[in-house]
Amino acid sequence: LMVVILTYYTVTIASYYRILMFYDITTSCLGRILEKTGLCSQITFGRYVRQGRRLRVDPKLFIQDLQFNKVPVRVYQPKAISHGQRRAIIFFHGGGWVFGSLDTYEKVCRYISRESGSVVVSVQYRLAPEHKYPAAYEDCLNATIHFMRNTEHYGVDPARISVCGDSAGGNLAAAVSQTLAGRSDLPKLRAQILIYPGLQALDFNLPSYQQNRGVPLLFRERAAFFALQYLNGDASHMQEVLEGSHIPPDMRMKYRKWVSPDNIPEKFKARGVKPLRPTDFVAEVYETVKRFCEPNLCPLLAEDAIVHQLPESFILTCEYDVLRDDGLLYKKRLEDNGVRVTWYHLEDGFHGIISLYDYGGFSFPSGKRGLDSVVNFLKGL
Repeated sequence: LMVVILTYYTVTIASYYRILMFYDITTSCLGRILEKTGLCSQITFGRYVRQGRRLRVDPKLFIQDLQFNKVPVRVYQPKAISHGQRRAIIFFHGGGWVFGSLDTYEKVCRYISRESGSVVVSVQYRLAPEHKYPAAYEDCLNATIHFMRNTEHYGVDPARISVCGDSAGGNLAAAVSQTLAGRSDLPKLRAQILIYPGLQALDFNLPSYQQNRGVPLLFRERAAFFALQYLNGDASHMQEVLEGSHIPPDMRMKYRKWVSPDNIPEKFKARGVKPLRPTDFVAEVYETVKRFCEPNLCPLLAEDAIVHQLPESFILTCEYDVLRDDGLLYKKRLEDNGVRVTWYHLEDGFHGIISLYDYGGFSFPSGKRGLDSVVNFLKGL
């Protein structure tokens, strides 16, 4: 009987995963069709189908929409009596800097606040391509600083504030954490929590990009598309970026100590990695994307002097995710600089699975485990 139940459960999950893949591809194709017909842009359509909705009143949380330094935020506060000041998590949502909203991540933020007993501040930063880099980063930084200076209004311990984000939100959390590392006029961040973060745009051919290039919910091409939309709102050089011809040879050598397959543990190469021929550098492409070398956009490129000042870190990676190796490379950088790192790897996880922990009444066990690993880390802070 147990074999039958497990078989049914496995087949059901696989079937649901295929449905998600079909849905993702269909949505993308329909968006392109609508854009060509002039009805709406592909991005506008994508935002429409991905928009979340406000949930019913949560009896365990007090939730309010505010503005921190003109940045829209949603604050989640547990109603349960606290015997002391609470910890706080400032959350930056994912969505490739292009999609995502406060409503999209309502379930996730409610869960984290309820289960960890923490105040959660969800930040609605400006989206690309309408608002290019560094708009999203600046919004996240400004909202964080505002909250750190006003913790007394929320019963929060200023020494227990952490930043957290998934995917593009993980990128923003890492960038904000680096910026605040040297600030003496603000409390030091307690931790940074990076959930399958995207941390570099130099190499889209790392082992995880090769192995998972066609795995939803983030295809290799789409990862480059999102990065270019965030950078300058123009993805016309996507092919050159994918091939690696957008980075000068001397700069590639400079960053090779941090961005290289050599720094990826061998067990993550077991599914196969092809050595790729170097591509010819295209100077005119580099001129349009040279800000990819700025740490506020690609935190993996920060100097050691910054990295060694970073707070205790939590990094979650998924095996079937093009961004897996970004997380692994940053984990190594942090550890090499003496930063304490808690790493949680979902062997059966794929990109975006945290948001699907309770998706349409169907729960992905891997997503639930990943979210609980974040909660458990927070409880230890």
